[in-house]
Amino acid sequence: MHLMERRNQILAALTEKGSVQVAHLANKFGISEVTIRNDLRELETQGLLIRFHGGATNQINNWALTGKPNGNSDSHNEVKLEDRALLSADAKTRIANAAARLVSTGNSVIIDSGSTTLKIAQQLADAADLIVVTNNLPAAEVLSINQHITLVLCGGTFRHKTRSFHGMHAESVLKGIVADYLFIGADGIDIDKGITTFNEGYAISKVMARAAKKVVAVLDSTKFGRIGFNPVLPISDIDVLITDDGISREMVTLLENRNIDVIIV
Repeated sequence: MHLMERRNQILAALTEKGSVQVAHLANKFGISEVTIRNDLRELETQGLLIRFHGGATNQINNWALTGKPNGNSDSHNEVKLEDRALLSADAKTRIANAAARLVSTGNSVIIDSGSTTLKIAQQLADAADLIVVTNNLPAAEVLSINQHITLVLCGGTFRHKTRSFHGMHAESVLKGIVADYLFIGADGIDIDKGITTFNEGYAISKVMARAAKKVVAVLDSTKFGRIGFNPVLPISDIDVLITDDGISREMVTLLENRNIDVIIV
């Protein structure tokens, strides 16, 4: 089968199913998984899909990372939390584990919205003597079953797709708080542009950063070099960055030169 025909069939499968698996495609076309990964990598470069560990998801989910297909950043197009969780799932779990290990008994932490930060909450669910402030409703639900965790939920305007609270009322909860850590994710990160999002602007993240002694950015390596529509935090606000081993040595050096501690998992 010709290369272009194979790639067109991959895109057709994505349109029909929403996601594809490398192993299934290799078996279907009778070729190696390496060749399929090369196909997916090239299609991702063209903005037609987003790869995750073991497969790829279609362009409907891809818009949040590439700004395509329509480049519109209003709240109706915010990518669902459930869709985010599919992307780089294994890396996000390792990152969340490393983030949770930073937290000690008696600490206070702020957990921002997002799928990686939700995984951090899951790792902290059995902790004792911990204060958690969050606008992340699924994270709050996970933590609420532990009576040894003091949970503060930032109420406000609820965004259904990201399942998080925002706005003036949510931000007011953070006034006067001094937390040990803020854990924050990203749609993209760039040395000059900092952390950005393709969703509607997140003013609450800036308020969270001001309320924390240390800002810990948690993001998988696919986010480097991506620049979203809206700024979240400047690079200078980040104290620690936890990512997977897909990060380039050059990027590590650039981050360390900005006095950011880089943890690779």
